[in-house]
Amino acid sequence: MAVPKKKVSKARRDKRRSNNSKLDMPGMVKCPKCGEYVLAHHVCKACGYYDGEEIVKKEA
Repeated sequence: MAVPKKKVSKARRDKRRSNNSKLDMPGMVKCPKCGEYVLAHHVCKACGYYDGEEIVKKEA
């Protein structure tokens, strides 16, 4: 069974773990209908369109 030979310091351990918590911006695209930023492959909350079709009725 593998056992660590020496204690790993808190600094070394935390340096190794620091890359896991980097925040990435989700895939945002501009809505072709209204120009608002929307998550890719989602219905636009501003105008209710998805892929050129009105999915949700919105009043102007």
